[in-house]
Amino acid sequence: MKLLLTCEHGGNEVPPAYRALFHGASDVLRGHRGWDPGAMSLFRDLEPLADAAFASTTTRLLVELNRSLHHPALFSRFTKDLPKAVRVQVLEAHYRPHREAIEATTAYWTKAKEQVMHVAVHTFTPVLDGEVRTLDIGLLYDPARAAEKRWAERWRAAMLDIDPALEVRMNRPYLGKADGLPTHLRRLHRTRYAGIELEVNQGHLRNGRFPQGLCAVIRTGLMRSLEHA
Repeated sequence: MKLLLTCEHGGNEVPPAYRALFHGASDVLRGHRGWDPGAMSLFRDLEPLADAAFASTTTRLLVELNRSLHHPALFSRFTKDLPKAVRVQVLEAHYRPHREAIEATTAYWTKAKEQVMHVAVHTFTPVLDGEVRTLDIGLLYDPARAAEKRWAERWRAAMLDIDPALEVRMNRPYLGKADGLPTHLRRLHRTRYAGIELEVNQGHLRNGRFPQGLCAVIRTGLMRSLEHA
């Protein structure tokens, strides 16, 4: 078994060549639409467990690494009207390297008869469009894939065993089968691949980081969930 760890929204950096596009947009870049606050620190906390790890710190407003090439939200309002040649340059420099490295690693492992367990690390805003989201942690998976369902259930049970007060929900605040990197990898690998998107409530952040106690619950729960994978 191999554990693959990814983080698609780890930062809000704008490459120098595209800074003019975001003039006056510092508030948007700092907010949840520009990145996943706390995701990179959580990724680093989990990274020692992984057999391979890939992260991006470029803002999702340049190009959305967690969307397929055909998705209408691949480019944001800041970049969707760029000339096609420029959008292709963005894809070649900032989208394909991340996605293709992950695809190549997954393909190598599955061909070697390894079971790939993929955790994509994300965070979510506690309030979206006036809706308050009370859950602490979400585990997103495809319910049609039995291995993912069993893994998510083990992970949830392990975390609640450590801290019963946590609210851990399945396929909340988003659906695990929606367009995203794990969904793409599922299409490429019908077997020997299981993917979960980990979503943690940004309301827990303190000075840009999640409390060590919460990180320990997530990390230990993950380790326990993989013991019988």
